[in-house]
Amino acid sequence: MDDQPGLSDQYRRSSPWPLIVVLGLVFSELGLLFNVFAVAVGGLLLFVGAITGIVLESGYAERPWTLLAGLGVVLCVLGMLVTVTQLDSITFGAVAGVIGQPNGIVARGVELLIAGVIAVVIGTGGRFAEGEPI
Repeated sequence: MDDQPGLSDQYRRSSPWPLIVVLGLVFSELGLLFNVFAVAVGGLLLFVGAITGIVLESGYAERPWTLLAGLGVVLCVLGMLVTVTQLDSITFGAVAGVIGQPNGIVARGVELLIAGVIAVVIGTGGRFAEGEPI
């Protein structure tokens, strides 16, 4: 009789990434909902890092850096779209006015933008900091 029915010899361990993805989504949503900057940015970074980890662990990528930077670019684009929708016109004065007196939606767009910039910086920096050539 088998000690662990239902498990094959090939898969002896479970992946921690699904739990981390859920925690990243929960933290980012709570941070964005209640406009808590650190929780939102940390949750978004946890989410994109976990997605990158899943793709790396499953063997679809050899290195995580390009995907992490790409997901960071997606966050930057979403953040810019959320912020730009709050502007009457895209001029320097309009941008300065919204940044000077932000509303809640602009703050959430900036949180997305900052999380995206951090992910892009880590993704591009990781490519150069890694010892092996890519």
